[in-house]
Amino acid sequence: MKITFLGGGNMANALIGGMLKQGFVAADINVIDPGSEAREKLSATYAVNCYAAAELLPAVGDLLVLAVKPQQMKEAVVPLVGKLGQAVVVSIAAGLDLETLARFLGGHRHIVRCMPNTPALIGAGITGLCPLPEVSQAEREAADRVLRAVGSTVWIDDEGKMDGVTAVSGSGPAYVFLFIEALQQAAADLGFTPEQGRQLAIETVQGAAALAAQSPEPASVLRERVTSKGGTTAAALQVMADKGVKEGIIAGVMAAEARGQELGKLLGAA
Repeated sequence: MKITFLGGGNMANALIGGMLKQGFVAADINVIDPGSEAREKLSATYAVNCYAAAELLPAVGDLLVLAVKPQQMKEAVVPLVGKLGQAVVVSIAAGLDLETLARFLGGHRHIVRCMPNTPALIGAGITGLCPLPEVSQAEREAADRVLRAVGSTVWIDDEGKMDGVTAVSGSGPAYVFLFIEALQQAAADLGFTPEQGRQLAIETVQGAAALAAQSPEPASVLRERVTSKGGTTAAALQVMADKGVKEGIIAGVMAAEARGQELGKLLGAA
């Protein structure tokens, strides 16, 4: 599979690194990026083919990954309009819906919209993907293979839920980092060193997440098993309930989803 990346930023780096580990061939990967520093880094690190502009690219290939900022997308894809052939286009630009992308690409319809998250940078991401109806099963599998190079994938057939994917998993790492931040602050307030607080907080979150992933029980049941009546955990959870921690998290996710819809409308009107 011949693959071209439009944009050579962090997520492109993560995808390329993961793909090479999964058996993709560096010579089959092209990257278009106007920044000489980005091109030099990609070429030196992965030995992929780098181009300063789309006009210099011999051919797009079988799959095109759109990895530029959504606000820059319309202008960035202009040189590629009419040159895509049968290539499947994979967009990792947040907020840009499929119909807007198709319009930017001159009516090209073989497009998959994706929402990865930042743990993809260490190969532990989760990506939601949604295709246009014209995307074949083989094209879905090609897109899936690329995104699985940096983690797991979830296919969403209703594009209206993609803002929800962004709110839950795209923005989700920030919620977890906030929780870790709070645990570390509490540890500091209790007299632990920063190193001790960091280890206690991060490894607790890692271990709990691993347990939840391996257990068939819902998170609510796992929580109840840790909570002895009248014990320390019950005391902590009661205070958190009084302060509306769970409700606040849910409300925050809903706010993220609503903001995603607003940004999508602004980008679509461009």
